[in-house]
Amino acid sequence: MQIKSYTPKYRNQVIALILYLQNFDNKVNLSLEEQPDMANITTHYLENQGGFWIAVNDTDDVVGTIGLLQEDSHYGVLKKFFVHQDYRGAAHGVSHQLFATLIAAATQNHLQHILLDTPAACHRAHHFYQKNGFIEIPKSAVPIHYDYPDRESLFFIKNL
Repeated sequence: MQIKSYTPKYRNQVIALILYLQNFDNKVNLSLEEQPDMANITTHYLENQGGFWIAVNDTDDVVGTIGLLQEDSHYGVLKKFFVHQDYRGAAHGVSHQLFATLIAAATQNHLQHILLDTPAACHRAHHFYQKNGFIEIPKSAVPIHYDYPDRESLFFIKNL
């Protein structure tokens, strides 16, 4: 398993993985058109000191993704955190490696807080975030504006 910075070479694999996990695994029913960030990951994530990383297996297949939007000098937003079901769990460590990569980048960029939104029905994700120091907050307490496609989202924050 290897964590890499995103390059356009992986665009189709990233989109396919995210749409599959959103719509079939999590039953969120989002289209590509509802997620303009996926149309140009390089511009959306890699500029403005953000980042987008992928986990690839031994055959160079994308099995996980995570993105960081840097919205201002204090807040980052964790986006597109997905791991293929065959690579989940402590035995593989994919989620942990992707998350650690994002936190290292956020720390290097001197961010003080990481925000995220996640579908209300994704209980497994909520557990992961809480286990890793995120606290659920009401939508009204989200301190910055950013776009998120799922209107049934829960919001979390982690202080760095």
